Amino acid sequence: MKIIVIGAVAAGTSAAAKARRNSEDAQITIYEKDSFISYSGCGMPYFLGGEIANAEELTPRDPAFFLSKYNVEIKIRHEVLALDPASKRVSVKNLITGEAFWDDYDTLILATGARAVTPPIPGRDGAHVFTLRNIGDMLRIKSFLDERKPETAAIVGTGFIGLEMCESLSRLGLSVTLLEKLPQVTPGLDDDMAAYVEEHLINSGIAVLTGVSIAEITEDRVLLADGTSVPAQMTLLATGVRPNAELAAAAGITLGKSGAILVDARMQTNLPDVYACGDCTEQIHVVTGAQAYRPLGSTANKTGRIAGDCATGGALAYRGTLGTGIFGVLGLSVGQTGLTEREAREAGFDAVVCHNIKPDKPEYLGGKEMVIKAVADRATGRLLGAQIVGLAGVDKRIDVLATAISFRANAEDLFYLDLAYAPPFATTKDPVHYTGMILENAIHGARPLMTAQEALARQSAGEKVTLIDARAAAQYEKAHATGAASIPHASLRTAADALDKDTLTITYCNKGTTGNAAQNILINKGFRRVYNLSGGMKQYRIVRKMKH
Repeated sequence: MKIIVIGAVAAGTSAAAKARRNSEDAQITIYEKDSFISYSGCGMPYFLGGEIANAEELTPRDPAFFLSKYNVEIKIRHEVLALDPASKRVSVKNLITGEAFWDDYDTLILATGARAVTPPIPGRDGAHVFTLRNIGDMLRIKSFLDERKPETAAIVGTGFIGLEMCESLSRLGLSVTLLEKLPQVTPGLDDDMAAYVEEHLINSGIAVLTGVSIAEITEDRVLLADGTSVPAQMTLLATGVRPNAELAAAAGITLGKSGAILVDARMQTNLPDVYACGDCTEQIHVVTGAQAYRPLGSTANKTGRIAGDCATGGALAYRGTLGTGIFGVLGLSVGQTGLTEREAREAGFDAVVCHNIKPDKPEYLGGKEMVIKAVADRATGRLLGAQIVGLAGVDKRIDVLATAISFRANAEDLFYLDLAYAPPFATTKDPVHYTGMILENAIHGARPLMTAQEALARQSAGEKVTLIDARAAAQYEKAHATGAASIPHASLRTAADALDKDTLTITYCNKGTTGNAAQNILINKGFRRVYNLSGGMKQYRIVRKMKH
């Protein structure tokens, strides 16, 4: 059996390694047009920021390693120019010698990855303008930083790479400006969670401009369409990626809606004996069952292993993606998994949302506050997605929630998880437990929540609302929601008798706990429509700030 793999980064090398484990008889060849293989692309921002001393730590394997360990031949600087599925051949060009030749296969695995998207901005071809997609890009940026020693940088795009590079360049002492065409940073988050990230960036000394359009990149500036001039002795375009699927399309391989290669659970394309994996493919979303494009390193490794297994007669099948991811920026951790509130509603779910604000461990041991936004389906109670922003403990919780969603847990199931507890690591009821409790009350316990966005919208529409601030009077005086009346929790049982039980009533406190207690009092007194403000005054403040 002769297997050809196109692409030798995460997915391609994973596919080849698994194929070899399944079969000692297969002849396995990988063609890679780049010079670097099997590298840690996710580590590149940390090398550029000085946290990784040597670039070689990101490229620990070379073709000799794969030949020795797996008996897999990797031919670098060899580009596959065309596929001929009818005769089971590939056209290859040796980029060093210029030689072109055909090679035949029994089974073909496409792991052609993705490339950086660069908007058509005048000046984008300047020597000081970069993308960061591969080791070559990284080395060019490193050389520029060492030789030119820029003092200012503009980063266009605020996804994972943009914000990780923001931190890295800031560590080097550059003055960084973030530019985002959307009205929020971190486009993968809901806007009410992205607002926390933006606030942290600004408080950390980063200039953030959202909702902007770039007119031109000059030698030392980025010019915006509104006339604003941003100092930038270097510019990084971190505006997303596009799957390298043109080779597949030209050969008659079906592409999905995203333009990536369409595969089944066995990573097989529509053509016999042709598989695909990694960033060039679409996956099935665990929650919706629809096609989704989530180009992540962890997904590339998994799909590569499955492709190599199935190409050699194995039975592995991909179970879908949640798009789980996490990144850190200037001390803040940001994690997400599953559907956002926006995506859940677009998919047709009746979404119930909660904002749970809790420390990662007891405050007496230095616990740091995190904000967990969780989304569940009202009809079934199923957990749909979560986003977390915080200074500590985010990775642990987002992984627990991703696991729960993967196994189709309901929100109420979170409370029953037997999670590890000791004061140095967690609170007795973990933030994950509280998230389940809040959602369960909202869905099944007649304790509905209302988001700050909805409360503000109802007020703006002129709807009659009784808004009760259940905190101490001193906290109310310091800051309170527009139109709120100060009725501290301890006084509410008496004061409630003077309130209209038929008017829409919203209770709130600092973060939600006392607001819930106030809500319970009013419900037990016969109030018909009582909501607790999700996330309390903290969430209201960030949303009101976002609106302005």
